[in-house]
Amino acid sequence: MTKLKFLCQLGGIAIAITLLAGCAAVETSIAKRHLDIQTKISTAIFVDPVKKEKRTIYVNIRSGVMEFDRRAFKQNIMEEFAGNDNGYKIIDDPDIAQYHMNVFVTSLEKTNPTAAERALKQGYSDRGAGAATGALVGADQGGSITSAVGGGLLGALGTTAANAFVQDVTYMLVADIKITEKTRAGVIVRKDTQISAKVSDAGSSTQRVSEATNRKEYTTRIVTTANKANLEIEEAQPLMFKKTAYAMSGFF
Repeated sequence: MTKLKFLCQLGGIAIAITLLAGCAAVETSIAKRHLDIQTKISTAIFVDPVKKEKRTIYVNIRSGVMEFDRRAFKQNIMEEFAGNDNGYKIIDDPDIAQYHMNVFVTSLEKTNPTAAERALKQGYSDRGAGAATGALVGADQGGSITSAVGGGLLGALGTTAANAFVQDVTYMLVADIKITEKTRAGVIVRKDTQISAKVSDAGSSTQRVSEATNRKEYTTRIVTTANKANLEIEEAQPLMFKKTAYAMSGFF
């Protein structure tokens, strides 16, 4: 009789957890039914104002991410600058351009809000919950350690089944931006660079380079996130590109 009672309790726990998991899945699908795109900048950039004929920008885009569509991204940037109300335009001659904007996309992947915030704070640079809930429910019923473990397994199964249909998905695009601009006549910028490289397990090499240039340099990082239930990259990417490009055009 005691064993039968235990099995009934365990069955009740399983049903309760499954219902809770199902409710959570429904809540996620409703709360996250619309695509939410957020773009944040690690540091604002203020370029010096110039005459209208000098408002020209050469854009260079690079990435080591296979899924990143460079052509589509550049097209978005060109469209945003075409509507720039300050008169800045993109040209294809780096020697003539007053500004160079170098973009390196370091990441385009699934993530979570914490990782996105961490990536933003770093700035420019060259399933267990279901099991835990089940275990607590089993223990609250005054059962043995066996019932707690059983409840934990059932909780994990219930959560996994619900998550198989509804997932809260976040994608993140991280772009490091370096903007250089020509200085006024007679102004020289001194640039000191230190390059460190590991040459073996026993040591490393450091190079120090000093040079005089006629370009000032600004750096920042743009992090764009897309969030929605059951989001796929094909749906997220176009608007992520558009909002990131809009942020870039805002520097000018």
